[in-house]
Amino acid sequence: MTGRVLVVEDSQGLADGLRHNLEVEGYVVRLASTGPAALHAVADEPPDLMILDLMLPGKDGFQVLAEVRESGHRFPVIILTARGEEVDKVRGFRLDADQYVTKPFGLLELLERVRALLRRQEQARRPAPSTPISFSEVEVDPVARTVTKAGRRVAVTPRAFDLLLALIAHEGRALSRQQLLRDVWGYLHTVTTRTVDSHVSELRQKLEDDAANPRHIHTVWRIGYRFER
Repeated sequence: MTGRVLVVEDSQGLADGLRHNLEVEGYVVRLASTGPAALHAVADEPPDLMILDLMLPGKDGFQVLAEVRESGHRFPVIILTARGEEVDKVRGFRLDADQYVTKPFGLLELLERVRALLRRQEQARRPAPSTPISFSEVEVDPVARTVTKAGRRVAVTPRAFDLLLALIAHEGRALSRQQLLRDVWGYLHTVTTRTVDSHVSELRQKLEDDAANPRHIHTVWRIGYRFER
């Protein structure tokens, strides 16, 4: 997988090491060592993903992230920092960071996070179905992001809606929980396969006539799930 990665890190040795390993994986990498330099790089050529330190000269990582989001950029951001306090993590996620990784970190795990987020970003760019999808008495509108059953609106969580679209997009195919984690959640290591199961349970309870004997969202033993109209 290719992609443009902006590494914002004031430790030259760490920045160079990240650039080397990312380039080995096939990514095009730019470096920035200060907050203002990071914002200039984003304005010059928005990356597909940013790895962002918090303790930076000029403007700290929180300020950089806030300005990036205020400018309308939605590319994934991985905060990579030595600051592991819960208050910092909460602040980062409230500013719409995608992941928060504390130093010291595992390089292979970081590269997997990068791959997963870029994969999710690529899938998000694919055009979604523009016409409603119907099965039984259920109608799913991908554009309005609404679900109705027998003409009545059904409230589903945003993640459950994304999961439903992923299952529908692969109609008739058995999808593993791991694949669904990658496609819908971006394969966050904090998300377990039980999360997939709980969201499938939500969909069955709200959309199937008999959740215990589903007609549309089937369990594939030892693999995952399959959708059939």
